[in-house]
Amino acid sequence: MSWQIWQANSILLSEVAMRRSDLVQTPSKGSTPRTTQIVFGERQHLLRVLDSLETTAVQPVRLDKERRVLEELIHERTSELNHINPSWDEKVGVVLNADSKAEMLDKLSREAPETDFYLLRLISEHPKVSSKTLGRLAKHPYAAIRENVARHPNADAATLALLARDRSQPLWYLVAFNPNTPAPLRRKLQERLRKLGQSGSSK
Repeated sequence: MSWQIWQANSILLSEVAMRRSDLVQTPSKGSTPRTTQIVFGERQHLLRVLDSLETTAVQPVRLDKERRVLEELIHERTSELNHINPSWDEKVGVVLNADSKAEMLDKLSREAPETDFYLLRLISEHPKVSSKTLGRLAKHPYAAIRENVARHPNADAATLALLARDRSQPLWYLVAFNPNTPAPLRRKLQERLRKLGQSGSSK
């Protein structure tokens, strides 16, 4: 894959907010899995350093030396992304296209390994992703993906009911305001929210 393709994707992806938890997930060193948002984040930082190096006054000898080091590190991250999911940047480019079909998004989500957090997160945000795909992504371990599903207008009632029962994070709050949530469940969740508000204001 050419430098231009993944560099273009990197520019587009830099507009997608990255959480601090994407880079710092556990306090113990060496125990955080190197999922795609970790590796991608590293590559973005390296690209910014390279850009700074090339646009500031640096001695030619130093510039050449540090450029070679940075380009090697960038290449290693690109290889790591492709090891997790082959042709990673091309697949990200497809997902970033607003005109991509639901069938293609479903295919990419099924083919992606669970550790491809970043691609799956982008799919969970896509306006054309199907309710079937969202239903599968609702079971993904990455919290940001489940949050996207909970607020997505294409999520169906069964998926939203499942997420409302998620004990690992307060997804019920997002489900409460999703227009596809069944009316009885929406009323129940909004009543819970109202009671929480009353409890908070009384303290």
